[in-house]
Amino acid sequence: MNPPFYLRTDGSPAFQLFFTLTSLFYKTLLLMQVQIHPSWASVLQSEFDAPYFQQLTAFVRQEYQQGPCYPPGREIFNAFNLCPFDRVKVVLIGQDPYHGPGQAEGLCFSVKEGIKLPPSLVNIFKEVQDDTGAPQPANGSLRRWAEQGVLLLNATLTVRAHQAGSHQNRGWETFTDAVIRQLSAQREHLVFILWGSYAQKKGQVIDRNRHLVLTSPHPSPLSAYHGFFGNHHFTRCNDYLQEHGEEAIRW
Repeated sequence: MNPPFYLRTDGSPAFQLFFTLTSLFYKTLLLMQVQIHPSWASVLQSEFDAPYFQQLTAFVRQEYQQGPCYPPGREIFNAFNLCPFDRVKVVLIGQDPYHGPGQAEGLCFSVKEGIKLPPSLVNIFKEVQDDTGAPQPANGSLRRWAEQGVLLLNATLTVRAHQAGSHQNRGWETFTDAVIRQLSAQREHLVFILWGSYAQKKGQVIDRNRHLVLTSPHPSPLSAYHGFFGNHHFTRCNDYLQEHGEEAIRW
């Protein structure tokens, strides 16, 4: 069984101010051990205060108390904690966290150090190497991408152990849709990478006049040879970023 949750802050005045006792988000997540960068607080305040989000967090809290769920509570918002709103340069959209022990770390497609690489991640690294010439990394953690401004966003942020999709249609999709809309509306010249039909449908809200949207089949072994390999998304992404005065991502 998972340990009880409690809310953690990073100690910044803005963060503490937002999470006051009058905040519905604070009340809802009081017992969850959650970290999220303060830059997201004002951007997503209306979502945190919405009734659906209260219902969602009540459901997630109950699930984590009843049995193993992933990622660990402190890593549910890892994508946001590692990648502040104003530093996002790239958004990579996934679907569900991995549901095996020790895999998920709150970043789409990423697994913790020491964990065997899932097939899709093997194919992602193959395309990175073929596209950019970068060597194969030592492990499957994509934290280094997140820390450079890649928001590794799963559509659903939690899952019950060994039950893929078990936390779908509970509100996470509404929340992550709002994240995408806010980034599209408030930022300029981002790169959105959408692999597979699910991510592409979720990305329909993106303003393509303000941002670059890259699409291809999913890196899963079932579809990688039908258009994922050879999509050159990593170099195309970096070319666009550099054209708009941003540093390239070290894939």
